[in-house]
Amino acid sequence: MRTGHKTLLIALLLLLPTYAYPWGKNGHRIVGRIAENHLTPEAAQAVEELLAPEPLAYAGTWADWIRSDPAWNHADAWHYVTIEDGETYETSTKNRRGDILEAILRFEAELRHPETPDQQRREALLWLIHLVGDIHQPLHVGRGADRGGNSIGVVWFDEPENLHSVWDTALIEHEQLSFTEWVERIDHPTPEQLATWQSTGPLEWAQESFALRSQVYAMDGGRLSWSYVYKNLPTVRERLLQAGVRLAGVLNGIFAAE
Repeated sequence: MRTGHKTLLIALLLLLPTYAYPWGKNGHRIVGRIAENHLTPEAAQAVEELLAPEPLAYAGTWADWIRSDPAWNHADAWHYVTIEDGETYETSTKNRRGDILEAILRFEAELRHPETPDQQRREALLWLIHLVGDIHQPLHVGRGADRGGNSIGVVWFDEPENLHSVWDTALIEHEQLSFTEWVERIDHPTPEQLATWQSTGPLEWAQESFALRSQVYAMDGGRLSWSYVYKNLPTVRERLLQAGVRLAGVLNGIFAAE
């Protein structure tokens, strides 16, 4: 590709909306299928009844799909949280439209409340499935100045890209595996990992993503290829597995008494 064309494509990529699409479709399907694998029978039945005929593994992309509807514009801020370097969530400036931590807790509460109408419960579940995945993508706990990596142009194996989309999609697709093959490969947590990961909540998940920032931004001069994959693909695998296991833990807790 000629230099002029690459420059134009990079410029177009930088116009993407703030914190555009988190974990590509395969990423959300991986998280959903792992969660399915770790649901209790009670939770699996409750989830199936709310989502039917859509299985959990495919439901995680709904919250991105509805972004094409202007009626949902107010929900864009729910997909991420901005925490600047040197800050914590507690000290950060809060978005008046909400953020991913606030949204996860709100939708969990709606699902737990016995008087929440069925349609609202279904939407709350769809959002929860999506956002538990999102918060494990490190750049969804991002810097405001570069819009969670969306404003950072890079070259990914000689093609123009931005850092955010590298983590959303490119690192996952680099493996050339279907989402079911991904799950077969990584869904082998130990009992200790299951217990530890499911004992934490959204604040801890956000802190983990924040702690990965220096690793994510070590970009080899902006030309990303095999070295970046080698350093970061194990992290992608772990974050997807953690997201699926934790989503199952949240749903098991919500539906345990139903």
